Amino acid sequence: MRAMILAAGFGSRLKPLTLSLPKPMFPVLNQPLLEHTLNLLSSQGIQDIIVNVHHLPDKIVEYFGDGTDFGVRLKFSKEEEILGTAGGLKKAQSFLEKETFLVMNSDVLADIDLNEVLSFHKEKKSCLTLVVRQDADPERYEPIELADDGRITRFVGASIKNPPATTQRVMFTGIQIMEPEIFSRISSGKFSGTAEDVFPAMIKEGLPVYGTLHEKYWIDMGTRETYIQAQANALDGKLSLKAKTSKIPEGPLIVPPVHIGRECEISQDAQVGPYAVLGDGCRIRSGAVVENSILWENVTVGSCATVKNSIIGSDVSVEPNSNVTDTSIDTG
Repeated sequence: MRAMILAAGFGSRLKPLTLSLPKPMFPVLNQPLLEHTLNLLSSQGIQDIIVNVHHLPDKIVEYFGDGTDFGVRLKFSKEEEILGTAGGLKKAQSFLEKETFLVMNSDVLADIDLNEVLSFHKEKKSCLTLVVRQDADPERYEPIELADDGRITRFVGASIKNPPATTQRVMFTGIQIMEPEIFSRISSGKFSGTAEDVFPAMIKEGLPVYGTLHEKYWIDMGTRETYIQAQANALDGKLSLKAKTSKIPEGPLIVPPVHIGRECEISQDAQVGPYAVLGDGCRIRSGAVVENSILWENVTVGSCATVKNSIIGSDVSVEPNSNVTDTSIDTG
């Protein structure tokens, strides 16, 4: 099975950090988010992958190349103008159209068996299978309703004829398996969305669209809060990620769990943690505190400064005695 990773978006909810670094390159335990997604796919036998890119594309393409260093065969679909999820799929049609394929958002992390999802898709003879979850925040998302047999009966205002009396409210995780027939429903060269345009039309037509309920770990890292939360979950062992070993220095006040990059300098009376991730080359000066925060490469936290619940971009210097809380800072 081939796969497509949707990575062309602007990451607007994570500005200003996304002004200088595309979201798929955001470090998670000091490795790009997209690298963790590639690790998930390759570990389950999916090696032929295409990634659509638009915002700061060269930073992604130059890092990953043809995928050889990451155990996959990687291609990129560059969008001069952003095409949306459906438009991006259509542009990658020649790569995907020969067989059943997987599509996954680039900003989700999940503990998921994709082969189980594929088996469900085949068993149901589905043309589209969405991985869904119990909807914990029904006011945030448009309603999706799932019948007892897994049939999706309602999706963003569209519903099948004669829906069953009993359904459950669910939310879409951004992970899906599709049949190539979907390409006939998408116009070339136009901006369009799968969830906005394509999926509702398929529901209305009564096509076999199913949802498989995912009950294990999943998170959408589209906000500062969830980006920090995902790494805290990984530090707690709730999410298993392949990451480089973190060397915890002796002496300074280190409050686990933490992940510390290479060549970091931490003063003896500085506090790092709990739930702190330091990128390579960070410097934490005397009396400083870094807690529940993510510091990218070469960040300096000045003497007696406090950083909590925040993301600090590469090469930023936090002034001495300052208090940085619940925010994101970038050099741009």
